[in-house]
Amino acid sequence: MVMKLKGQMDNFKAKKKAYTDLLNNENATPEQLQNAVDEMFTALQDDLSEKITAEARNEANDTQILVARGQHILTSEETAFYNKVVSDGGFNDESIFPESVQERVFEGLTKERPLLAAIGLQDLGAATKFIYSDPTLAYAWKEIFGEISGQVNAAFRDEKITQLKLTAFGAIPNDMLELGPVWVDRYMVTLLIEALATGLEYGLVNGRGPVQNEPVGLMKNVDSTTGAVTDKTSSGTLTFAPSERGEVVVGELYGVLKNLSTDEKGKFRKILNKVVMVLNPIDALAVQARHTIQNDSGVFVMNLPYNLTVVDSEEIPVGKVLFLVQGEYIAAIAGGYKLKKFDQTLAMEDATLYTIKRFANGRPKDNKAALVYDLDVQFPVPTPTP
Repeated sequence: MVMKLKGQMDNFKAKKKAYTDLLNNENATPEQLQNAVDEMFTALQDDLSEKITAEARNEANDTQILVARGQHILTSEETAFYNKVVSDGGFNDESIFPESVQERVFEGLTKERPLLAAIGLQDLGAATKFIYSDPTLAYAWKEIFGEISGQVNAAFRDEKITQLKLTAFGAIPNDMLELGPVWVDRYMVTLLIEALATGLEYGLVNGRGPVQNEPVGLMKNVDSTTGAVTDKTSSGTLTFAPSERGEVVVGELYGVLKNLSTDEKGKFRKILNKVVMVLNPIDALAVQARHTIQNDSGVFVMNLPYNLTVVDSEEIPVGKVLFLVQGEYIAAIAGGYKLKKFDQTLAMEDATLYTIKRFANGRPKDNKAALVYDLDVQFPVPTPTP
C-alpha cells in the first residue's frame, strides 16, 4: 500500500521543475545541474521531514486506526530491519531493503506516475536480465523431424540491464530515527518513490543513450548504423479541433494510428487499445478542454476516439505530443535497493546522506515504438460585448 502525505510538497515541486528545465537546456553546465540536483533533494528531505514529523506528533500509533486510514503496517521482517536501523543510529553500508519494501516502492512508482505504468516498467527484483521474444520469429513451419534450433535461437534472446545505475540521494534527519520504525519506513518509501520516479521518467522519455550513461528515451531515435542517439523529428501537426461530427480529430488520430501500425521495417503490428498519448500537463488541459462533453447524466467526460490511454508528463515539452505503442519499449529496473553512506560533508546539519542505487535501463525496440507530433490547439476568441 502506498503512503500518501498531506500537503503539496511545494518546495520540492519547484526545485524539481527547475532541475527538469535544466536537463532540457543544452547550454546548462555540469555545475548548474549538480546544484539543481542538490537543491531538489534537499527540498525533498525538508518537505518530507516536516510533514512526517508533524503527522507522527498528531496521529495515534494504533494499528487498527492506521489500517482504517490506509496506512501500511510493517511486517515482522520490516520491523526487525528498521529496528536495527534505529538501534544502529542509521543505515549501514550496503544495507538492502526487504523485498516487501521494494515491492511497495515499485507499486508507488507505477501508481503515482501513470506514464511509468503505461510504458510497462518491469521490476526484475534481484535479476539483472530477462528473456525477450520476437513474436514474428517465435514459430516455425518445418518438415517432420526437421531442425528448428535456429528459429528458436533467433526468437528468444537475453536483454541485460546492468550497464546503467540510477542513484537516488536520501538525506535522513537524525531526529527521524527517534520517531521509530513506522515513521522511518514511511519517510524512506516516500523519498524513494519521489526520487526514483523523477530519474526514471526523465531517462525513459528524454534519455540521451549509452554515450551519456542514460537510457534511450521515447523522444529519441537511434541510428541503426552508427548507434547515434538524436531527437525525433515531428511526424506532423495535430490540432484536435472540434467539429460537428468529430471528423477532424478522428482523421488526425487515424493518421497517427496508421503511422504506428507498422514498425521501422514496414511490418504490421496490432495497435488497437495499445496506444498511449503523452502530453505536458499544460497541453493535456488544452486537449481536454477541446474534447470534454457532458453526458446524459450531467457528468463531464473527455471523449476521444480509438480508446487511447491519455497520460501527462512534465518531461514532454510544451507544444509536443508523444504517441507510444505499449509493449514496444523495453523498460526495467533490477537489483536490490542498496544504501551506502555518502563520504562527503552534507550541507545540512543533524542529518546523514546516503546513496541508494538500482540498476535501470530502457530503449525502444525500433524508432517507431513512439512518434512525436507538434500541437496547435486553438481556442475561439470571444466576441467583445458591446
